[in-house]
Amino acid sequence: MNPLIEPVDFDRDTAPFFQAAREGRLTYRYCRACARGFQVPGQFCRHCGSADTEWRDAKGTGTLYTWTTVKHAVHPGYVIPYTVVVVAIDDAPDVRLVGHLPGEPTLAAGQAMQVWFQALAPGVTLPNWRPAGAA
Repeated sequence: MNPLIEPVDFDRDTAPFFQAAREGRLTYRYCRACARGFQVPGQFCRHCGSADTEWRDAKGTGTLYTWTTVKHAVHPGYVIPYTVVVVAIDDAPDVRLVGHLPGEPTLAAGQAMQVWFQALAPGVTLPNWRPAGAA
C-alpha cells in the first residue's frame, strides 16, 4: 500500500473514524460532559478532560474555515496544484476536518461544503470535502 494514503486505523482512538468512512459515514468524537465535539479523537475531551465521550455520526455538511493552494511539489505522489481545505462541520463547529481539492478552485470563507468518500485503495476510504452542490 502507498504510505501516503494509509491511515492509522488500528488503534482505539482512530479506528472507529476510518471504519465509519469505509461505511460511508462521517463521524466525530463528542463529549457528553461538556456537550462539545473534538478532533483529533482521543480517550479524553480536549475541552474539559472528561472520559465520558462517544462517537457520533455527522450530517456531512460544514463551512469552509480556511484553505491554501499548494503550488510547489513536496512529494511526487501529490500532483500540483492542489488545494487543502479545512472544514468546520455543522454538527460540531469546534471539529474541523481536512480535505483536498485538485487545482485552484474559487473558494470563499464560510462557503457551504459537503463530504464525499474517496476510495483510495482496497479497504482505504477517506472523507473528503467539496463545495456543496458540486459533483
